[in-house]
Amino acid sequence: MAEVRTIAIAGDVMLGRLVNKTIGVEGFAYPWGNLLDVLNEADLFLINLECALTSQSQPWHDDMHKAFYFRADPSAVKSLQIAGVDFASLANNHAADFGAQGLAETVRVLDSAGIAHAGAGPTISAAGAPALLELDNGLVAVLAAADHPRNWAATADSPGINYIEVSTDEEDFAPIARSLQDARQRAGLVIFSMHWGPNMRPRPTADFRAFARAIITAGADVFWGHSAHLVQGAEIWNGKLILYDTGDFIDDYAVDSQLRNDLSALFLVRVRPPVIEELEIVPVVIDEMQVNLAHREEGNLFLERFESLCAEMGTELIRGPRTARIVVARPAKAGSRL
Repeated sequence: MAEVRTIAIAGDVMLGRLVNKTIGVEGFAYPWGNLLDVLNEADLFLINLECALTSQSQPWHDDMHKAFYFRADPSAVKSLQIAGVDFASLANNHAADFGAQGLAETVRVLDSAGIAHAGAGPTISAAGAPALLELDNGLVAVLAAADHPRNWAATADSPGINYIEVSTDEEDFAPIARSLQDARQRAGLVIFSMHWGPNMRPRPTADFRAFARAIITAGADVFWGHSAHLVQGAEIWNGKLILYDTGDFIDDYAVDSQLRNDLSALFLVRVRPPVIEELEIVPVVIDEMQVNLAHREEGNLFLERFESLCAEMGTELIRGPRTARIVVARPAKAGSRL
């Protein structure tokens, strides 16, 4: 039987603005606080990169109004390397904040650093292609998509993001299903990353839940959502894992005193491909442009909220002193077939 491997998943990592300035003073390791040992123990580490890595200074301009434009100096990729980031999703509403040139530079910077990516590119074919990550002499395929902004949708002959509709209608969903089936044939484990929905929404809507379940049914082993800036509940569907929203991980964002978007988690997915055995949830707190393990009081507050959200979906959270876990699928007994 194959050994259990750990895939660490985080939500939004925004290295621009005040984070970028702080890195310049404190160094490239600073944003990760006391989490580096945990991150470096994982076999793979996946993030949503919610900024451009570019020296371009001219923001994207069209008929779409944006309140915020995020970019970090290209050298900030060293921060990702220090944390052992293996994959960065670029399907989001900030990857192209500095236009096609900024997006292209971000891709080049990640390529030069040896960090895989998906969800954006020079054409829709490139933007929709999965990243293939090595794990135990096998492959993990990661696809990435976003439901906004439509203006940035890549086409057959223009760059952009892998834009898709949150829809289970056959016409809308058929291309997504084909992409998942292709990834399924190429890899032993398939992860679907989705930047979706409005900010500060604590729960997914019914149509979002139907869409995530359809993604699992079509061939994904893990649905990995982000965009709300809040961690939403997790659900087990057909023996697979749905993370509706993984919240923030590094940023300089304003904190809502009620919703506490500064409280989040690192999600450690334990796998024996193609079986996902368990999810460990490690509470973290974001402060002063840095993420750290949450102290007991804040960790308990986060886990209490997360436990309640999971219970609404019929998911049992097993609490420990500092972390919690969810059993996804029981390991197969020796000699049995999966």
